[in-house]
Amino acid sequence: MAITLKEVAERAGVSRSAVSRAFTDGASVSEKMRRKVEKAAKELGYSPNALASSLTTGRTKLIGLVSNNFHNPIFLQVFDLFTRGLQDRGLRPLLVNLTDETDPDASVRMLRQYSVDGVVVASSTLLPDFARAFRDAGVPVVHSFGRSSSAPQVHVVGIDNVECGRMAARTLIARGYRKLAFLGGPENATSTQDRFAGFFEVLKTMPEIDSSSSFAEAYSFDAGRTEMLRLLKSDPAEAYFCGDDVLSIGVLSAIKDSHLNVPGDIGIIGLNDMEMARWQNINLTTIHQPIQQIVTSSIELMVAMLDEPDRYPEARIFPCSVVERGTLRPLI
Repeated sequence: MAITLKEVAERAGVSRSAVSRAFTDGASVSEKMRRKVEKAAKELGYSPNALASSLTTGRTKLIGLVSNNFHNPIFLQVFDLFTRGLQDRGLRPLLVNLTDETDPDASVRMLRQYSVDGVVVASSTLLPDFARAFRDAGVPVVHSFGRSSSAPQVHVVGIDNVECGRMAARTLIARGYRKLAFLGGPENATSTQDRFAGFFEVLKTMPEIDSSSSFAEAYSFDAGRTEMLRLLKSDPAEAYFCGDDVLSIGVLSAIKDSHLNVPGDIGIIGLNDMEMARWQNINLTTIHQPIQQIVTSSIELMVAMLDEPDRYPEARIFPCSVVERGTLRPLI
């Protein structure tokens, strides 16, 4: 049988209300009383009921962790960092899969059913409308891996995808490639659009460079492999900037099965620096996205918003860097 609050009160020799206050954040209770209650609770093996506590405080400590690309292995790392980080702050993550969801208002209604205290939209492919819908509904929201902006409408934590596109173009040019291509993820994703824009911003200043672009249906292995197999049927580029590591791994598979060599025949640079990119049989040259810092900063903002819901929106943008491995030819 579960130990009750009444039994803790009797063991500690205090009232039930004193026990309740001792386990309620911000409640008025002396340190001596708190220690007495905690000692009794430990002796009896009592744990406070989070749901009952929420009725008293008006807070559930539930944080909706919303995403949509569950097929991309990078999100195993993202979810691991978010869930552990939120739990370390005494919050409870509620993981929500919005794959194929197109109605932001429906998502708001669903999260409200769980009385979440806040929402983290952890996605670079969900439209900004989703984060704004939570904001408009009065729910504290942080958009992690969202689109950078000098005047954000919600809190955004992520990277400058335009600059990453520029970085990829400069890296390929510096290695002597003259026939370059962009192979992006979903064309309607803001991350794809921004990486494309930065890539071709650099190339348009260099008319001697031959360039092209194409888009995969998703940020996934299968989508990257399928698109590359299609491209290899015609006249492939010398090097590709793939808008995501998992796309790059699919591309590498297609090239290998077509009896071509990387980087001998075709060079590849990805983006994310996911764990698999370091595996010896992949050894992907890529652009490192500081996921740990993005997650930590997102959690900090969420915690701050719980105490200050009207906090003015800010964008926290972290720099990226090229990680040299084995899928590009050496610098000239």
